[in-house]
Amino acid sequence: MVAVFSVATALPKFKVVAEAEVDAFPSFLPKDVNRIKDPFARTLATRIQRLPVSVKFSENPIMSSCVKPLIQNKANPVVLLHGFDSSCLEWRYTYPLLEEAGLETWAIDILGWGFSDLEELPSCNVVSKREHFYQFWKSYIKKAMILVGPSLGSAVAIDFAINHPEAVEKLVLIDASVYAEGTGNLATLPQMVAYAGVYLLKSIPLRLYANYLSFTNISFSTAVDWTNVGRLHCLLPWWEDAAVDFMTSGGYNVASQIKMVKQKTLIIWGENDRIISNKLAVQLHCELPDAIIRQIPDCGHLPHVERPDSVAKLIAEFVQTSTKAVNQCAPSL
Repeated sequence: MVAVFSVATALPKFKVVAEAEVDAFPSFLPKDVNRIKDPFARTLATRIQRLPVSVKFSENPIMSSCVKPLIQNKANPVVLLHGFDSSCLEWRYTYPLLEEAGLETWAIDILGWGFSDLEELPSCNVVSKREHFYQFWKSYIKKAMILVGPSLGSAVAIDFAINHPEAVEKLVLIDASVYAEGTGNLATLPQMVAYAGVYLLKSIPLRLYANYLSFTNISFSTAVDWTNVGRLHCLLPWWEDAAVDFMTSGGYNVASQIKMVKQKTLIIWGENDRIISNKLAVQLHCELPDAIIRQIPDCGHLPHVERPDSVAKLIAEFVQTSTKAVNQCAPSL
């Protein structure tokens, strides 16, 4: 059964119990986690753990943050990425619904973002992010995934699916940021200017403004709380260094690779996305060889936060479909 979520009141009405004691938070989370009021964010935060991942570009294993499923089964798992400079807490509303639907579900923090231990800072460029995720998959997941990427996470998912097709059964791309040419001119900034830029990136006013752009109708108190959730990982001591490393590395540029994707793909888009035009959803649908597209009404850039019931239902149905349909380019949304 799919639960109802009202963004206007920001009071999820899930059957899943959302309770978390302050002392249940992992010790590696910034202490500001205690300021978060959202019970679903608090509950998911208690489940974040770090698993060791050995990679070629680091002498020591990277203690890598994720939310691990309570039950693993024989079916291929759903693996949730997150957007640019975010964390697994993005999935605080949709994750419990996917579990309730009986799906083995992982939420993974992309290297350089989230809550991994980067005290010995590794490279955080595209190649390193891909290698880290592959080694995580090889060590712990071990089965072909239904890989879900929202916003820039869609670029991460496409890059990974093309380079490691054996690890990905299907793709789900949510309000996909896949046509940007990397970090553009930001890659050429002097170090001092780059650090000033990332300092601004974690500022409360900027994050608050981003929330108003991303969502269709939230109260000020909800926007403040969601800002605290969204910037929590920025309070880790190595966040600035990792952000600058990614920025100056050039970032993701996957537009030319989209037609190479072989996996069946579900495209989900918020009808009122003010960050990325839904015209690009139509373009993406046309370029992917085997894709279906679904639009969510009264929804902005992050449907899995704003309309988790709809997203969970679409993902669950997509997981269960096995027939391959010929993609017919959607003329419009």
